[in-house]
Amino acid sequence: MNKPYAIFDMDGTLVDSMGFWKRLAFEYLESHGVKKVSAEILERIKAMTMTESAALFISEYGLLGTPESVAADMNTMMDEHYRNDIPLKPGVKEYLTKLKSAGVRMCVASATAEPLMKACLERLDVLADFEFLLSCETVGAGKKQPDVYLESIRRMGAKAAETAVYEDAIYAAETAKRAGFYVAGVQDESNTDCWEKMKRLADEVIVDWKSAAADL
Repeated sequence: MNKPYAIFDMDGTLVDSMGFWKRLAFEYLESHGVKKVSAEILERIKAMTMTESAALFISEYGLLGTPESVAADMNTMMDEHYRNDIPLKPGVKEYLTKLKSAGVRMCVASATAEPLMKACLERLDVLADFEFLLSCETVGAGKKQPDVYLESIRRMGAKAAETAVYEDAIYAAETAKRAGFYVAGVQDESNTDCWEKMKRLADEVIVDWKSAAADL
């Protein structure tokens, strides 16, 4: 990667949290008496913000509350994981240190709420590597739209062509690519089924952060 700017996704890219998110829908809905969650619902929420997912749960399962209040409840459940046990992927810290030493300006753009991002990355001692954290919730659109990437480069004073976007989700990588960004596809347990597609799409792929850091 030889770009002067970098935008990092967090979940599944920097931190090993996708398993926690995968269980969140079950955990939350079960606590509200829903015993079975359809595969279709689980697939649909992958590309949604927390508030969008909450609105879907309300309409599908008749939950009480507003999308905002349900999203807040789910964020509270995830908060404990972000504060206590979600780990950094091996090699990430070394990779970020090398980029920062080379003068690369970095931020995080994630569907996760900003307070949760901050709590997690601060605990893992990498928060200071980033100029800011930006949530899809803040810009009002998930990563099927490029808004969060475009707002990130606006804040950094960068252009898409000189910015690398690190993503594990294929739909997000596709969005960034269409918007003119350099795309680094990051391998994760969650993208096993579409990894070959990611390799064809991305400008580079990262299978192991430790190896990637050694190659910088």
